[in-house]
Amino acid sequence: MAAANSVKTGQSPSCRIVGVIATLADLHFAIAMSRPPDFFELRLDCLMGLEDEVEKKIPLLGAPLIVTARHPAEGGANNLPSARRLDLISRFLPHAQYLDIELRSAEAWHSWLNLPPAKAVRRIISLHDFDSTPSPRSLHAKARAAKSHGADIFKVATRTETAAQLARLFEFVANQEIELPVSAMGIGELGAVSRVALARCGSVLAYASLADRQVDGQLSIEEIRTAFAIFQIH
Repeated sequence: MAAANSVKTGQSPSCRIVGVIATLADLHFAIAMSRPPDFFELRLDCLMGLEDEVEKKIPLLGAPLIVTARHPAEGGANNLPSARRLDLISRFLPHAQYLDIELRSAEAWHSWLNLPPAKAVRRIISLHDFDSTPSPRSLHAKARAAKSHGADIFKVATRTETAAQLARLFEFVANQEIELPVSAMGIGELGAVSRVALARCGSVLAYASLADRQVDGQLSIEEIRTAFAIFQIH
């Protein structure tokens, strides 16, 4: 595994870039990068059937890994049942610096999360809402629940088609009520602008596409680096 590159609680906010590997094209793109991002995320639900090839090429990746197998209700591919997702995560966990699981999965997998090696891996507890953006009060409640499950980072990705929806994300990030780093981003019409603007407000992880764009509003690795340079986001 590449050298540690963790996001630390209690320090001044900075935003790290995460390159998302969800296809073989993404994997090959990532391996060829002369300047890798801070992290790569392995979307194991999208890489079903390619596990052997992905695992064999992990040593060629030049950045630490976040592993996840997304719940179908939160954008997960291939409609994977809980047991299959857990099998995938368990297989790739030894390669990971961070494990990303949804809040709903953290509740269901509470016992597993408290066993080694899962207990030793840093945790991103996430929430994905493709329909709207919950109220800041609701997001604060979910952040508290994520912290109770041992979250090192709370990740929020919500629908931002309107200025009002985006404003809820800004209010949540700006008025964080608990000491827990947050990664926040929008999906949809205002998704691209949200990822840069929220990074300036303290969001600690910015997710970018590599060869293939996966989500409406997601910026490419080149686009996000250019925007960060313009706005001096570090």
